[in-house]
Amino acid sequence: MISRIFRRARLAASMAHQLLSPGVLDEGLRSGLFLTGIRRTGKTTFLINDLIPALEDAGAIVVYVDLWSDVQASPSELVRRAIRKTLEDLQTPASALLTKLKKIAAAEVAAHGFKFNFSLEKLGEKNGTTLADALIEVVDQAEADVVLIVDEVQHALSNDDGAATLLALKAARDAINSRPNTPGHFLFIGTGSHRALVNELVTRRNQAFAGATSVAYPVLNGEFVEYLLQRLALEDPAALPSVTAVTQAFNVIGNRPEELIKALRILRGQHTPGTDPDIQIAVIAATLRTSAADAELMRLDQMGGLATAIFDRIATAAENARGLFSADAAAEYSRALGREVRIDEIQPAVNELLATNLIMRRSHGVYSISDPFVQDAWLEKKQLTRAP
Repeated sequence: MISRIFRRARLAASMAHQLLSPGVLDEGLRSGLFLTGIRRTGKTTFLINDLIPALEDAGAIVVYVDLWSDVQASPSELVRRAIRKTLEDLQTPASALLTKLKKIAAAEVAAHGFKFNFSLEKLGEKNGTTLADALIEVVDQAEADVVLIVDEVQHALSNDDGAATLLALKAARDAINSRPNTPGHFLFIGTGSHRALVNELVTRRNQAFAGATSVAYPVLNGEFVEYLLQRLALEDPAALPSVTAVTQAFNVIGNRPEELIKALRILRGQHTPGTDPDIQIAVIAATLRTSAADAELMRLDQMGGLATAIFDRIATAAENARGLFSADAAAEYSRALGREVRIDEIQPAVNELLATNLIMRRSHGVYSISDPFVQDAWLEKKQLTRAP
């Protein structure tokens, strides 16, 4: 029986080991780990079905919060709510969390649950117990690591309250991890699809987790393709394309599982006997790629000529783009627009590109395109316009 969910157990186990038992080169992960990746590539599915179970199996207490789960609530309230719920479970003897912790943790967990010396209702609020003090108690009683995973973490920057929550979590990290004989550590994992904003969380000096580790989410690959084709073969083995052809198609559409399933659904509906499904899936993938890229680039068209000229300078740079605000850059934009572009016009356009996640700031004065999929599509379209 093939599972309905593609599991990435080896990747999850490796990441859990790096986080909870870091070697010399991985110790920096205790400062914070940020995973970035384009939308709809399976980040949340991996977190819930693979990484969280792997961390829990290794003895960690995991708190998960999705900042998109309730758009009416502030990010700070969602974080407090998730931590409060976990602490309530630790106080409840029959809870699944406490039962599991008793089985795998080295600590002697009290038979009647954890006993906290503070009120959960005012956790993290003014005149209430700080997140740092609360998490210290959890670590000390459990004698285990506590891992907080914040999905779509960039939404914490939507207001001052969210930014203050990140600072409070940094304070908890410093208070727990800096103790010479701490029985456990506090680990923060942030994930997000807005690469520009997530990157700023670790590169801007005024951010709570400046200097933390930021890595690209490892996208699904050929193993997922094989899994998907095995499931399809059980339903209808007729006219299935080869693993190689589908893997190539998957790469073309940006390693997005939903888009691959859409391509295979279109193939099943259009296929006729005597036609080569490998050729058909390639054509379908190219069409879907163009459609998806056009939707992204449509936002660029709406921003006007200067934003487009800046985007083009970044997209066509050999590596990361520099000097976006220089006199030479302004002259380049002027030639593209057929009018003089003033230096003071550039910053608002760059800010708009950052806000829409079309570009990202790598470091001071260094920029790149947020989504390589969109960059490739832009360069392909530019090449076609140059063709005779």
